[in-house]
Amino acid sequence: MANTIIRHQGIVENISDSHLQVRIVQASVCASCSVKGQCSSADTKEKLIDVFDMNAARYCPGDQVWVIGQLSMGAMAVLLAFVLPFLVLIISLFVLMAVWNDELFAAIGSLGLLIPYYYILWLNKSRMGKKFSFSILPMN
Repeated sequence: MANTIIRHQGIVENISDSHLQVRIVQASVCASCSVKGQCSSADTKEKLIDVFDMNAARYCPGDQVWVIGQLSMGAMAVLLAFVLPFLVLIISLFVLMAVWNDELFAAIGSLGLLIPYYYILWLNKSRMGKKFSFSILPMN
């Protein structure tokens, strides 16, 4: 577990067989600032994280746990969500500009190519769900 850099404190919400739902509070750095009430950039969000653990029976709703993920999951998520679509957009824009020689149709065509990209990601969500899995550890 040397690559477990992503770590959030959470509270177990629901338990069903080996599936747990853990609520984490994702806070920005300025969330603990004393003037956050006057600032519009203070940001906190609550999220439910699905965790599959074979030892789910040892946890109860309300237990405080650590939600742990590997750093490589974050890098892969950024790659799939931002870097690859950007490359698809830029490469297809240059190719379509060379083929059609019309900026408007090339831009619309390259934006249209993002639709099948994200559709393919959506079709593979169960496979990616196995790859992007979290584990939990008790806090005490």
